[in-house]
Amino acid sequence: QVQLVESGGGLVQAGGSLRLSCATSGRTFSAYNMGWFRQAPGKEREFAAGISWTGGTTSYASSVKGRFTVSRDNAKKMVYLQMNSLKPEDTAVYYCAATGAGKVGVLREDYRYWGQGTQVTVSS
Repeated sequence: QVQLVESGGGLVQAGGSLRLSCATSGRTFSAYNMGWFRQAPGKEREFAAGISWTGGTTSYASSVKGRFTVSRDNAKKMVYLQMNSLKPEDTAVYYCAATGAGKVGVLREDYRYWGQGTQVTVSS
């Protein structure tokens, strides 16, 4: 069982940066691949970034590649999403997710555990 709590969201101007954090609990955190998803109003939840349990493999949606960076600290049981050069279209609720699957999935159904989300709003 893994519990996830996101933080770090807020209001930022276009071109600005935010760093999201995901605090986890559970003894086997280091065994889970982790993902960040986002959901804008009226839209489906979509994959943004993911990282393997070792941190050695990362994956990004094309819309965020080059601007977002996912990382993890297994000793602290934390996952991070550094978001730079933010755009108004990045506005969404951002969710942290965990999976015990053997790959960094990009689909919502690939992930078993979810946080409650944190709101990110980018003004133009």
